[in-house]
Formats: sequence, C-alpha cells, structure tokens
Amino acid sequence: MRQTSNHIGKVVFVGAGPGDPELLTLKALRWLKRADVVVADRLVSPDILRDYARTDALIVPVGKQSRHSDSTPQSIINGLLVGHAMQGKLVVRLKGGDISIFSNILDELQTLTAHAVPYELVPGVTAGLGAAAYAGIPLTARGYSAAVRFLTGYNPDTTGADWYRDLAQTTDTLVWYMSSAPLDQLIANLLREGIPEDRWVAVIEQATTPLQRVTAWPVHAWPAAAGGSRFVSPALVIIGRVAALHADFRWLTNGTSDEAYFPKLSSAKTIALC
Repeated sequence: MRQTSNHIGKVVFVGAGPGDPELLTLKALRWLKRADVVVADRLVSPDILRDYARTDALIVPVGKQSRHSDSTPQSIINGLLVGHAMQGKLVVRLKGGDISIFSNILDELQTLTAHAVPYELVPGVTAGLGAAAYAGIPLTARGYSAAVRFLTGYNPDTTGADWYRDLAQTTDTLVWYMSSAPLDQLIANLLREGIPEDRWVAVIEQATTPLQRVTAWPVHAWPAAAGGSRFVSPALVIIGRVAALHADFRWLTNGTSDEAYFPKLSSAKTIALC
C-alpha cells in the first residue's frame, strides 16, 4: 500500500446497532456524515449506508458469514483500515450491533496501534439488548433474574459438562450469539444437566428489523415443539425465566417472510485496498 499523504487519517469504530436504522446513536451519525471511507460489515442495515453516509464516500463491504467461502479475511480488513488511513482519510469501521461484543475488534486495534494510526471507539446497541427489547423481554426483570451472561454456543461440544451444569443451574439470563444452528444440541446439554422446568427459550430472528420473528417455548418442551427448526440469520437466543415474559409483553408483530433483511455475501464483490 502506497502512502500518498504526509498526514495520517483516523479510523473510527462505530456500532451500527442490530438492524433498525433508528437505533444508530447521534455520535455514530455524526461520524458517518464526515467519513471519506466506510468499511462496513454485512450485518449493517442498508438504509444506514444509503441515508446517512456521504454520497461521495467510498463504501467498502467486508462481509463475513458463518461457513461462507466469500467471507472477507481479517487480514484484508486490517489492510483496508491502515491503507486508507495512511492516505489521510477519515475511515469509519461500521460494525453490526456493538463494536466489541463478539467481534474481531482486537485484531483491528492491534493492527492500527502497530502502524501508529489514530482511532476512536463509538459503542452501539448490541444485538442482545436490541433483540430483547424488541421481543418484550426485560433481561433482568425483578424476581426473575439479577444478571445477564453474553455467550456463544458456536460449537457446543468444545466445552465440558461442568460448564453446562453451571449454565443449567444459574438464575442468570443467558443470551446466546451465533448459536441458533447448534441450538438443539445446546438445549440437550442443558436438559442433561438438569435445567429447571421454569426456564424458557426464545429465538429472535433478524431482531429489530421489519422481518423480526420470535419463537418461544419452555426449555423442556423445546425438543418436541421446535426441535429441528432452522432460523434465518442473524438469530439470537435467550434462555432463562425472563424469556417466558415474551408472551405477555410482546409489542411487535412477527414478520411472515423468510426473506433475509441483510444482504447475502456475493463472490463478485470487489474490495478496494487503496
């Protein structure tokens, strides 16, 4: 990458929220309106890029999708941030949800630090909070739960029985990212370790978007009622006593389409390194 300016720019990490464009913060909006380059994740509402980025800004999609061969390698993303900043440009690194919950921000921060590139971090509404609110599930409802755990069950067989025993017996609300595909196995593990019958499971597909859909059952009823179900990505899972509150406090009608709100990856995409 060739440096074309004596002035080093800046990279601003911005959380775009879980889907609804109106969940974008005012600070995020201010940076987007100023950015020369926007390096955007796949799970960012297309409306945000269309309505809030500068019309002359370079929009660089760097999508990632589980088990998808067209996912952008992290090394390419790191190079984009450094390359454009070294040209004196203001770069917004736009991430879905919050910037640091189950993201690769550490790799990107280390790369920028190694190249002495200035940066700033702007948090966003993470998917766990957005999905719970739009599903009518208060995560720490008094008398139901006093704590929340953010987890991932991407590979449910890599952790031992002691871990699942703790999760099965805790009164904490469990919020699972990237866990809808192995959900049946995850629930089987919790059932094996004696999870109480008053715990519920809620799966929120495409949270906070017009296509949001919630499926909720008691955890012990899940295998017969919803086992084998497949969910539209992204889908977030909430397990705990509070998940039962969805039935009482749901305020958003379920979407009826299996259409994907977020664009799928395309093998034809082009990434501009500089």
